[in-house]
Amino acid sequence: MFENSERTEINKLGEFGLIKHLTKHFGIESDHSVKGVGDDAAVLDSKGLRTLVSTDLLMEGIHFDLTYVPLVHLGYKAVQVNLSDIYAMNGHATQITVSIALSSRFPLEAVEEIYKGIGLACKKFGIDLVGGDTSSSKQGLVISITSIGYAEEENITYRSGAKEHDLICVSGDLGAAYLGLQILEREKQIYLENPQIQPDLEGKDYLIERQLKPEARRDIVALLADLKIKPTSMIDVSDGLASELLHLADQSNVGVTIYEEKIPLDPMTYETARELGLDPTVCALSGGEDYELLFTISQEDYAKLKHDVDVTVIGHITDKNSGAKMISKSEKVHELKAQGWNAFKPKTTQE
Repeated sequence: MFENSERTEINKLGEFGLIKHLTKHFGIESDHSVKGVGDDAAVLDSKGLRTLVSTDLLMEGIHFDLTYVPLVHLGYKAVQVNLSDIYAMNGHATQITVSIALSSRFPLEAVEEIYKGIGLACKKFGIDLVGGDTSSSKQGLVISITSIGYAEEENITYRSGAKEHDLICVSGDLGAAYLGLQILEREKQIYLENPQIQPDLEGKDYLIERQLKPEARRDIVALLADLKIKPTSMIDVSDGLASELLHLADQSNVGVTIYEEKIPLDPMTYETARELGLDPTVCALSGGEDYELLFTISQEDYAKLKHDVDVTVIGHITDKNSGAKMISKSEKVHELKAQGWNAFKPKTTQE
């Protein structure tokens, strides 16, 4: 990626020089951050709130493919993946730490691109980079980000609070990120067969952006707070709608019933799925990487939310013995199964 341009070998800076170079433009955005990068440890002030912590590991060849993922987008997305976990707890994200391992094929300029994306995400979401680590790698690029956030104890939402008759809601639309990935993979294969052919991504901007540059739904947390709605349970949609519903059902010891016709699909998602010979509903159920918020609310709160166009009620909570079901458009009952992303499956079985 930087082979033919000016290269600065990382070993010229050393580990501490590299960290200082990459983080020199990161300031303090949150009043919860007392001391950021530059000492043995960060100093944070929880101000009497509960602290939320989540970590995600992204491995080259498993979670991303640098054939079509720009490094700046990778940095941005790596942050969003982590912030989404904090928002899924109904919390406010305030800091991240970034640890990165890279092989000698990556010059300083490549790592700067990754940190540019990280910086853009931090600036947009008011997040402070307060620490991390760097290392060499023999296996390619590895990024590990830990996100830190806060919430008042009474506002924290777990996966385990859903009750029978609660309504199941989801933000945004589903399946677009998966289809974006399918398009990128298709164009990669065409390129490998004939490097002279330019990628054909025309008209698919929304799907590509949902895959390469997802946005964590901080706005939904703010919306629920403004409407004075405390979700009874919540999770982010990272592994596919079906998997997340089963997680909520298991943790809350309940059953779930959703309706296929209620699942929110963008028109481009629907049309592209059909073009590729895929079932749009399956893309939403099993695709993953949408990073929307899936949550349950009591029926009493429905009136507060019913006019919001970015939140869709897709079903309701049932008793545990009823299981996890989807009612199709033809009114047939289908058992929900977890067929979404699994990092430990062989890559060929993920499709």
